[in-house]
Amino acid sequence: MQMVLKEDLVKSGHFNILSKDNGVPVVAFSLKDRSRYDEFKTSEMLRRHGWIVPAYPMPPAAQHINVLRVVIRAEFSSTLAERLVLDIHIVMDELEKVHHPIVTKNTKEENKALVENGVKNTALDAHREIIAQ
Repeated sequence: MQMVLKEDLVKSGHFNILSKDNGVPVVAFSLKDRSRYDEFKTSEMLRRHGWIVPAYPMPPAAQHINVLRVVIRAEFSSTLAERLVLDIHIVMDELEKVHHPIVTKNTKEENKALVENGVKNTALDAHREIIAQ
């Protein structure tokens, strides 16, 4: 299950795998891009889906790196691994939507109606009106 989880996380394109394949049955991974959200927010969102995937800062020499950690227990089946990966994808999509709101442009008719109703066409128009008062 450990390898399945690692491979699926890598395929997602969102994560770097930090754990080794031998030793303790743990998958430790970090976000490739932390510019909009971090491992702690990802952990919090996974908890909402029923998963406890703790986020930790690394030791002092590598404090700038945070990791998410999944412990692979004996009862961790391939079905559970697939479900976890699916929920991770759902969480990543949710986080992307929160940090990339859909921006639509108004049509010319909508802009005209806004201006006619007293809504300024641009921030500069609003600023000019405030200064003129």
